[in-house]
Amino acid sequence: MRIFRSFDVSASALTAERLRLSVIATNIANAETTRTPQGGPYRRKEVVFMPRGDGGVEVAAIREDTTTPPRLVYNPGHPDANEEGFVAYPNVSVVNEMVDLLAATRAYEANVAALNATKSMLTSSLNIGR
Repeated sequence: MRIFRSFDVSASALTAERLRLSVIATNIANAETTRTPQGGPYRRKEVVFMPRGDGGVEVAAIREDTTTPPRLVYNPGHPDANEEGFVAYPNVSVVNEMVDLLAATRAYEANVAALNATKSMLTSSLNIGR
């Protein structure tokens, strides 16, 4: 067993949560984007985590949420309105994204706390030998 394994586990979680925070920020920033280079409205993205063999975590994929349909809003004057006058807005709920943002922030903080606790225990164990 490696003495610094817990550092590796916490560091992998910090990296994964940082990417999750970035994806959530992108979702919030594009909550009103009705036209993308691929065509159609922006589609919400989700981060998929996967456990590693050493106890850590890694990002397996960043996928688009294809299960939630876009929001249709009646606005016949909008340049992206269809023939019935409806505009397809992204399937992003800012409220849900803020909840995910808080959860990701708390997970990040918990991993920082675990990292600091491990550092403190290692420092204390080194001081015992003095």
